[in-house]
Amino acid sequence: MDKDLPPRPAHLMNDLESIRQLLDKHDLPMLTDRLDQDGIPVLSDVVVPSIERLSAIPPLLDQIEPERVSRQNEESLEELLRQEARLILQEVIAEFAPKVEAELQKRLDARLDELIRQRGQA
Repeated sequence: MDKDLPPRPAHLMNDLESIRQLLDKHDLPMLTDRLDQDGIPVLSDVVVPSIERLSAIPPLLDQIEPERVSRQNEESLEELLRQEARLILQEVIAEFAPKVEAELQKRLDARLDELIRQRGQA
């Protein structure tokens, strides 16, 4: 792996000087300066828009038309959902049927062996 060489002191001094010049160009607030509490907006401030701004915004509720769904569409959607539910159920049954069958066969064989042993002892 290549290691970066540490910066040279002259290079660091040039960087620090350029940072100082940047800070001198702008009137940045110092950490010790106090801010005017009234100049900072907070979430609890209530801003009431002017009437001119409110009238410039068209009411959107007048433009929205209610969606009309016919009874026939609802019934066809319901039937489609029922068909999909049946298909999902069939897939689940098809997936688990071999596992259930194997478990039943295993339990049946174990019970049959137990009954045969009991009969042989009697």
